[in-house]
Amino acid sequence: MTAFHDLHRSGLLILPNAWDAGSAAVMRSLGARAIATTSAGCAWALGWPDGDALPVDRAVQMSADVVRAAQGVPVSVDFEGGYSDDPAEVAATAKRLVATGAQGVNIEDGGKAPEALAAKIAAIRAAVGDALFINARCDIWLAGVGAPAGRVDEAVRRAVIYQAAGADGLFAPGLVEAEGIATLTGATSLPVNLLAFPGLPNAAELERLGVRRLSAGSGLASAAYGRTAALAKDFLSTGVSEPMMEGALGWGEMNALMPG
Repeated sequence: MTAFHDLHRSGLLILPNAWDAGSAAVMRSLGARAIATTSAGCAWALGWPDGDALPVDRAVQMSADVVRAAQGVPVSVDFEGGYSDDPAEVAATAKRLVATGAQGVNIEDGGKAPEALAAKIAAIRAAVGDALFINARCDIWLAGVGAPAGRVDEAVRRAVIYQAAGADGLFAPGLVEAEGIATLTGATSLPVNLLAFPGLPNAAELERLGVRRLSAGSGLASAAYGRTAALAKDFLSTGVSEPMMEGALGWGEMNALMPG
């Protein structure tokens, strides 16, 4: 087991998601207990769309860069669906991520039949042993699978399958209702991870409901790109410098955060 595993044993782990090494360094400087990557943010930072499109070599290099910038803070890597439908290839990529220093991974089912993800999880576990925290992402809310009233029960069913395959955690992005959250956390022994989402209860309430991890997902990256777009639009229109300085981290402050 790793330090990252230990962070899921009690309380609520609030996990910011970095989209490159620089954002990871900023999050480390703010006292984050662990840092995750966002597959969407990392893909965008490298000029690719989200959705298993990022070349594996680029994903592995991004993991290495983020781990280096985190300087010992545990890192979990979102590697989407594993960048392959072949469990053996997925496991090989997981081994490469572990070699960069990643202590955890997210891997998603895309709302498809859970057996395919279970096969990938089992292959990863066989390849890397117990040290890696495998977070199984259940996408039934994001993908709109089935009737809304039945999704918590379906998530519980999938949790059983993923846990038997070797998963350490269950990620249920899109679940926001307190009653459903309490039902899910009470029905599985896996630490439940939720995604920052409009309508989600606050951190104290999530902890009371039994949630063990709250992820920013692509939210911080999207906000940063939105702010960049607004500033760039203004600069292109007016050429005025001052708005870019408002709330900015200075050159020296940013430079000092980077490992030499």
